[in-house]
Amino acid sequence: MSYQVLARKWRPRKFAELVGQEHVVRALSNALDTGRMHHAYLFTGTRGVGKTTIARIFAKSLNCERGQSAEPCGECAVCTSVDEGRFVDLLEIDAASNTGVDDVREVIENAQYAPSRGRFKVYLVDEVHMLSKNAFNALLKTLEEPPPHVKFLLATTDPQKLPVTVLSRCLKFNLKRLLPDQIAGQMRHILAAENISYEDAAIGELARAADGSLRDGLSLLDQAIAYGGGALHVDDVRTMLGSVARGQVLGVLDALAADDGERLLAECTQIASYSPDFGGVLDDLASVLHRLQLIQLIPGYRPEEGSDDDGALMALAERMAPEDVQLYYQIATSGRRDLALAPDARTGFEMAILRMLAFRPGDGAPSARTSAPQVASAPPAAKAPAPARPSAAVERSAEQTSVHVSQKPEPSVAVANTPTSTPMPIARDADGMPDWDALIERAGLRGPLGLLAQNAVLRGRDGQTLVLALQGAHMHLAVEPMVSQMEERIGQALGERIRLRFVGNTSSASPETPAARAAQARDTAQAAAEQSIENDTLVQSLKREFGARVVPQSVKPFGN
Repeated sequence: MSYQVLARKWRPRKFAELVGQEHVVRALSNALDTGRMHHAYLFTGTRGVGKTTIARIFAKSLNCERGQSAEPCGECAVCTSVDEGRFVDLLEIDAASNTGVDDVREVIENAQYAPSRGRFKVYLVDEVHMLSKNAFNALLKTLEEPPPHVKFLLATTDPQKLPVTVLSRCLKFNLKRLLPDQIAGQMRHILAAENISYEDAAIGELARAADGSLRDGLSLLDQAIAYGGGALHVDDVRTMLGSVARGQVLGVLDALAADDGERLLAECTQIASYSPDFGGVLDDLASVLHRLQLIQLIPGYRPEEGSDDDGALMALAERMAPEDVQLYYQIATSGRRDLALAPDARTGFEMAILRMLAFRPGDGAPSARTSAPQVASAPPAAKAPAPARPSAAVERSAEQTSVHVSQKPEPSVAVANTPTSTPMPIARDADGMPDWDALIERAGLRGPLGLLAQNAVLRGRDGQTLVLALQGAHMHLAVEPMVSQMEERIGQALGERIRLRFVGNTSSASPETPAARAAQARDTAQAAAEQSIENDTLVQSLKREFGARVVPQSVKPFGN
């Protein structure tokens, strides 16, 4: 018999076997046991946290031969065929490979027919956000009025890409990233069942490297078992992952606390001798700094029980100032991000560590490493603002090189806030109609709600109902629950209960929406910026002397 990888062999077959998703299991179990089931469910979350696994267990629960319940038997022909991936009434569709409208149309046509073996025909659409716009439109009608024997289970790692019209027709469940302790616990359970010896520190390394995904963790576990020849040793795991021991990271912090640059470089050299993943080392450093800050600032907090570095952490917490820990954490995370810009990963890592040493807060006296005085962090005095000038790239036509001409924007001037009383009422016209732009701002309409509001025109009022006109291209935005949310926000801003009614814009002219006015303002600013660059004396000189030209589309007004 061929070897089956751990991620597949130990894939949960019952809700009780799932790790870390109790909130989803409880909701689905209650729905199954009471018969109050929705026709469409959306499962979201990062890879490897159980989205498709939950969908398959749900399909078994719906169609088990021993009756519909949250605890399928796992033994009948339906349950075994679902587990083996051959149940005819469970149709799994990979939306990443079947994105077109023709693929969805085939699903819709087949949905009208009764299931062949089970009570329900279940459609599991994985990575549903990959469907095209036309495919979503084709699916929408069936989601609105599905046949009674059909259930849709949608899974995605990127719910932001789903149309709101689809989101509003599904029950949404957000699956959580698993904690390292949860992943480690499942690994120990599996290793005990598989009779594989392991070192506990090796489990901790793998659980952290899994980054919240149990499936990724089990794949790494498979790899580590093979690397270690059938056993799990921490040194093997660290070599495989390119990680370093926690004690080595603590050595770096100890050298920083002692302000010992020579020892600090020696610690970095020792770490480099393991050929680690330097980004992972900076991640480990940030993690330790986080624990140090918790010890320093949270009364009663103590590191995890049983950790070998408890004493070292407590000692460092006493020696290091809390503001130093914050600074080092910021440098570690920014250094992690900037590794790709360094000449090589080791150089980027060492520069991040040396930056911690160089910018370590002083006591006001000149540092032993430099004669430059320490500079206090008080804000500079405000200067008179200079007129802003748009930036642009000016290209030298003869050598095809670009010269960037720019001027810094106006410096910001701090203005002390003064207590304010009740906000001024929103302006209204002679007919009592509120200023729509001011109302949008007061109601704090952002994101999808802001998009809907910015593309609407306030046409009139009928009692407690505001009538808003939309162009046909934006009518799809005026759906629940967005309309209800907008009614609540606008009602709070006006101080009264209101309703909204959206109508199509019948005028042939473009409506004067806030979005249209903002676009016009941007166009005007763009034109002014382009003219300002063309009139600039330096730009004109470059054009005369070097045959330069202003690169099209490179001119941007400040603030854009």
